[in-house]
Amino acid sequence: MTDLSSTNDSPNRGPTPLVLASASPRRKDLLALTGLWFEAHPIHIDESSFKSSNSHELALELANAKADKAILEHSDAGVILAADTVVILEGDVLGKPKDKSDAIEMLERLRSCEHEVVTSLVVMDLAKDQKLNDTCRTMVPMRDYSNEEIASYVASGSPMDKAGAYGIQDASPGVVNTGALHGCFANVMGLPLCHFTRTMSKLERAVKSDIPTRCQLFTGYDCPVFEAVLTGEI
Repeated sequence: MTDLSSTNDSPNRGPTPLVLASASPRRKDLLALTGLWFEAHPIHIDESSFKSSNSHELALELANAKADKAILEHSDAGVILAADTVVILEGDVLGKPKDKSDAIEMLERLRSCEHEVVTSLVVMDLAKDQKLNDTCRTMVPMRDYSNEEIASYVASGSPMDKAGAYGIQDASPGVVNTGALHGCFANVMGLPLCHFTRTMSKLERAVKSDIPTRCQLFTGYDCPVFEAVLTGEI
């Protein structure tokens, strides 16, 4: 397998082995757990122009669009990783809030409900001219949080750059009922690492780190599905 295991602190320079086509700090933090040397570059597309009739396919359409644009801007990369995450509640896609009022409305809708988070990955191996994708779905139960908790959370500014106006990793006020979660935690953060690992394996690109252990230590979540993901059962 091709080795991309040089870390981001490596003095080695040259063509970038891996480009993460994203500005998301959560995706950067998660990808860093792999030990791969990568550079993160934001890729801007007009997401409003994508009107998929199937909300479950929207994440893949957006990830593909990001990957296709990234290859034009970073043609010297070894691998390009693009991802998109959508929050789906009763068939409606909840994007990033436009303003604080929008964030409050989203959190009110999500309260005490279970919704679905879908992340699609597109991995392009430019040297081999190969392109693979994978999709992870997690059902997310929300707490019965108070209006006061919503107001405090929105005032903090944390929900404003997140789809659905929340972050599963945000400890305060902790709007997700993580004790009832059964699925990939990292997916809800924006980058399902075991799905990325198995996609890289299909491309014969080495991810040498113990991803399940690193991910669980980082998130503090005892993942019940990693083995099934890595073996391709789900």
